[in-house]
Amino acid sequence: MKASDLFVKALEEEGVEHVFGIPGEENLDFLNSLKDSSIKLILTRHEQAAGFMAATYGRLTGKTGVCLSTLGPGATNLVTAAAYAQLGAMPMLMITGQKPIKHSKQGKFQILDVVEMMRPLTKYTQSIVSGNNIPSRIREAFRITQEERPGAAHLELPEDVASEDALAKPLPRSRARRPIPEEKAILQAVEMIEEAKNPILLIGAGANRKMPARMLRDFVDKTQMPFISTQMGKGVLDERDPLFLGNAALSACDFLHRAIAKADLIINVGHDYIEKPPFIMEQDSFQVIHINFSSAEVDPVYFPQLEVIGDIANSIWQIKEKINPQKSWDFSYSLRVKAAVDSHLLEGADDPRFPMLPQRLVADVREAMPDDGIIALDNGVYKIWFARNYKAYKSNTVLLDNALATMGAGLPSAMGAHMVHPERKVMAICGDGGFMMNAQELETAVRLKMNLICLILRDNSYGMIRWKQANMGFEDFGLEYGNPDFVKFAECHGANGYRVEKTDDFVPLLKKCHATPGVHLIELPVDYYENDRILNHEIKERSQKI
Repeated sequence: MKASDLFVKALEEEGVEHVFGIPGEENLDFLNSLKDSSIKLILTRHEQAAGFMAATYGRLTGKTGVCLSTLGPGATNLVTAAAYAQLGAMPMLMITGQKPIKHSKQGKFQILDVVEMMRPLTKYTQSIVSGNNIPSRIREAFRITQEERPGAAHLELPEDVASEDALAKPLPRSRARRPIPEEKAILQAVEMIEEAKNPILLIGAGANRKMPARMLRDFVDKTQMPFISTQMGKGVLDERDPLFLGNAALSACDFLHRAIAKADLIINVGHDYIEKPPFIMEQDSFQVIHINFSSAEVDPVYFPQLEVIGDIANSIWQIKEKINPQKSWDFSYSLRVKAAVDSHLLEGADDPRFPMLPQRLVADVREAMPDDGIIALDNGVYKIWFARNYKAYKSNTVLLDNALATMGAGLPSAMGAHMVHPERKVMAICGDGGFMMNAQELETAVRLKMNLICLILRDNSYGMIRWKQANMGFEDFGLEYGNPDFVKFAECHGANGYRVEKTDDFVPLLKKCHATPGVHLIELPVDYYENDRILNHEIKERSQKI
């Protein structure tokens, strides 16, 4: 069969449902093969957005999301998305075109060494030089992107290879089971936990999978141990739990760091080296148990005393089965921290001021979202407020990026979430700066008849950097801009546009949008004036008094 047909059939064998992207001249054989397949092409307005959507598909399903671009400028537009998936541990495959490699018909027009460009950004990158290599290249790309730690892969399909005949057939998907931890490591972990006086459970990004979540639930129920999450570990366990101390959204001044400082043992489950641990180890401080799919990357602030390496869910299950809760465990200080955190997070949640304060914004969004509703956060100072104040009730219902932390991903990420869970309520939450970086995808969402809300927080500046600028003592300079009329912007793309003009109107508007099919864009003015007072000074002063 034609090599491009074989390529598409190999994707079908891997269970691919969608290909996100923008084809070019060099992809036309592939595009024609895709036309007659079971795979749906999701045509976007920018390759970067296609990559964000594919990565989010991978994040939510555990299966490899696939995106497409042509050569040269199309491929370079995937670079940020490649880094997003690679740093965020999201399985994603990028397919790029290329000029003929066997009988070149022109010079270097648009030609870059895309394979070498992608090498530091991916787990695997190859140019396909023979149609008969397609099945093994695709099987390897999918295997590598999905195995822990997940990430990005890239395959280049030159147009002359795509059009040639191939004799190979798609390879069947292989089945694999992760290795389980050594029994001695489990027994040592149980011993360390039972001997501790004030242990704390820390849940990181690597534990944000279905099976680890179930096992951690059983572990906490049996031990009644307080727990903390990192930003990308939000929602692994229901954050309404009375044992949930908080999210590691701020540095050492926040309340939960007081509980960490008092702990003598931290059980660090699913630590991802991309997220710095919410503690700094010192030679004579607490001990750390590292429970993960792979060993720790040791550095001056992270050198665990015990590593339990293997399938996380199995590790937690084995420890849970063998451990005996101890009367000597003392969680009283941690629970005092919990009370202080809860009290602090309630403050400002009903503040009527307008433009809206972040505390009220978060509380109102939480009120309007169902338990399984998904919010996809772009990057800005509001991300800290949502990480700290927004309680996630279920895994992967708060999609934030604490890895690459790129702007522009909020709307495409929400669109990817809608593709996976069309039955759920989905909301993109973007600053006005981040939204405008991929605002063109509003047309894509409308064209695909999606049901979602895009909330734009307007402060007419790059607010996070402006806050940092002030914190570092620099003069306010260079970070303000103008904005379009977002209501008209929505309407000209076929979406519904709204502008909030009174704080009490916000929740009713959200509920109305949730109840009405279609794409809804809401412009909400926000006031970050109190960021410095609350996040830098008040928290530090009050946490020191616990």
